[in-house]
Amino acid sequence: MNLQPTIKNRKIKNTEEQWTACYCRLSCDDDLDGDSNSIRNQKMLLQKYADENHLRNIRFYVDDGFSGSNFERPDFKRMMSDVEDGKISTVIVKDMSRFGRDHILVGYYTKYYLAEADVRFIAIYDQVDSEKNPDDDITPFKNILNEMYAKDCSKKIKAVFKAKGNAGKHLATIPPLGYKKDPENKEKWIIDEKGAETVREIFKLCVQGFGPTQIARILTERGVDTPVIYCRKNGLPTALKVREDSEIWDQRSVAGILENLEYTGCTVNFKSYKKSYKSKKRINLPKEDWAIFENTQEAIIDKQTFETVQKIRQAKRRPTDMGEMSPLSGLIYCADCGQKMYLCRCTTMKQKEYFNCSTYRKKKRKYCTSHQITVEALAVLIQDDLRRTIYFAQQQREMFLQTLRKNAATRTEKELKEYSKEIRTSEERIERLDKIIESLYEDKVEGKISEERYLKMSDIYETEQSGLKGRVKTLKSEIAKAKEDDDKILDFMMLIYKYNSFEELTPEILRAFIEKVVVHEKTKIDGHYRQTVEIFYNFVGAIDRPIWGDELTDEDD
Repeated sequence: MNLQPTIKNRKIKNTEEQWTACYCRLSCDDDLDGDSNSIRNQKMLLQKYADENHLRNIRFYVDDGFSGSNFERPDFKRMMSDVEDGKISTVIVKDMSRFGRDHILVGYYTKYYLAEADVRFIAIYDQVDSEKNPDDDITPFKNILNEMYAKDCSKKIKAVFKAKGNAGKHLATIPPLGYKKDPENKEKWIIDEKGAETVREIFKLCVQGFGPTQIARILTERGVDTPVIYCRKNGLPTALKVREDSEIWDQRSVAGILENLEYTGCTVNFKSYKKSYKSKKRINLPKEDWAIFENTQEAIIDKQTFETVQKIRQAKRRPTDMGEMSPLSGLIYCADCGQKMYLCRCTTMKQKEYFNCSTYRKKKRKYCTSHQITVEALAVLIQDDLRRTIYFAQQQREMFLQTLRKNAATRTEKELKEYSKEIRTSEERIERLDKIIESLYEDKVEGKISEERYLKMSDIYETEQSGLKGRVKTLKSEIAKAKEDDDKILDFMMLIYKYNSFEELTPEILRAFIEKVVVHEKTKIDGHYRQTVEIFYNFVGAIDRPIWGDELTDEDD
C-alpha cells in the first residue's frame, strides 16, 4: 500500500456530496471481547452516532475476519482509495483498535494521511475527533496499548496452536487434495476418493520418470481438474482463488503434492514459522524440526512409493545436448573420492554411453582416476543382482532375513529380551534410590545422622543412580535401533513382494530398490581387467552375498 497520500483533483467540490465513511472491522482476535464488537453492533453504533451528529451520506466499509495488524484489508484499501479520490469527508470508527493495532501505522494514517486529505477522523469510544481536538496527545498511547493487545492475542493464539500441534492434531484448516474433513469429527481427515485418484496418478507418473513440469502438462492435456477447480466443483473449501489460468496445472502444485508427507497417513506440524505477528512471510524449518505423527489418517500413498519419489526428486535428471539422461544418473558414485560419476557419450563408438568420475573429469589425474564403466554393463549388472536378490528372498526367506539382520548388525531376540529385563530392573532400582535419598534427607533434618554422613551416603546413591540412568538410556537406544532396523527390513521385503518379477529395469524399479552404486577402478589380474561394483539397496544397504559375486570383467565392458 502507498503510504504517501496522493490526493487527486477532486471532482466533488461540494462537501454535501461527499460521504461519511463508517469503518467496521472484526477478527478472530476480537472473540475475547464478546458480542459488543460484532459487525452488526458496530454498524448500529456508527449509524446512531452519525444521525445524532448530523453526518450525511453514510457508507459502510466492512472487513470481517482481518487482523488489526494487517493493513492489506480489502475494504480498508477501498476506503483509502476513496479518500484519495476526494469522495470522503469523514471517517468514523467505534474505537482506535477497529482502525488498526499497529501504533505507528495507525498514527500515520490518522495524524498525517487523513489530515493531508482534509478528512475528519472520529473514534467514538476513545473520544477522538480531529476537528474538535486536533492536538490530542493521549491517542498515541491508546494506539500503543492496542498494539500490545494484538501482540498479546497473537501469543495466546500461538500457545493454542502449539498445544494443538504437539497433540498431533492438524494445524492446517483446509485438507490437501485427496482428503476432506470427517463430517462427524472435523479434526479428522478422511479420503476423498475422487481427489485421491488424481494424487495417486501424480505419484505414478513421477515413478515412471516424469518430472513435475511434464506431469502438469499431461494432467492438463487429459482435462484433469486442478485442485482449485476440483474443490469448487465438489463443494470443498479451498484457500486458492479461481483465475483465468486455473484450469491449467502448475508444476509447483504438482511438486507440492509430491513432497507432501501427509499423503502417507501422518500429520506434519510446524514446517514453518513467522518471525513476528506483524510479518506475513513464513520461514521454512528443516525436516528435523518438524513434529510428525504417524497413522493419523488413512494413507493415500504407501511409504515405499513416497520414499521412491523423494529419491527421484533428489536426483533430478535434466535433458542435455545428448538428450534425456540415463535413469542411472545421480545414482553412480566413485569408490575412491566419493563423488558422483558423470554420464558421458563417446561419438566414435556408436554413441556408446559410459560413466566417468567427476573429480577426474574436472581435475584430471591429479586427484582421481576415471573409474570408467559403460551404462550397458551397469544396467546388466544391476538387473542381474536385483533378480537374484528377489529370487533369494522368495525361495530362502528365513536365510535372507538372517542375512539382512546380520548386515544391519541387529541384536538377537534373546539379547533384546535381556535388555528389556535389565531396563525394568534398573528403573525399579532408580525409583528405590529416590526413596532412599529422600529418607536420608529426613534423617538429617531430624538429627538422626550428621550432615557429613548424609552428604557421603547421598553422594554414593546419587552416583549409582546416575550410572543406572545412563545405562537405561543406552539400552533403550539399542532397542530403538533394532526396531528401526527391523522396520527397514520389513519395508524392503514389501518392495520384494511388490516387484516380485519384472521384464526390464524401468526407472520405477530402479529408484524403488537402488540407493546408490559404487564403482571401483579397474585392476589387472592374470592379464584380465576386473572391476568391482558395489550395489547399495534402499533401506538395507549392501547385501553380503559372496557366492554371487559382484565383479565385472572387461569382456562385459
